[in-house]
Amino acid sequence: MHSETHLALHRLRDTELRTRAEAYRLAASVGRPRALRTRLGWTLVEFGLRLAAAPRTAATVP
Repeated sequence: MHSETHLALHRLRDTELRTRAEAYRLAASVGRPRALRTRLGWTLVEFGLRLAAAPRTAATVP
């Protein structure tokens, strides 16, 4: 194998690894969707508790 061919293969692999590393860094910086799910879940719990504790009016009391 010629040295220039060998060097070209190394450069190609280097570019591929750097591209993958950058994609990984971008994906890791976005964060996990778990935070959004947790916030939404607690918001729904709070909403449900407010509905359950809502004062009853004369129309809703049997």
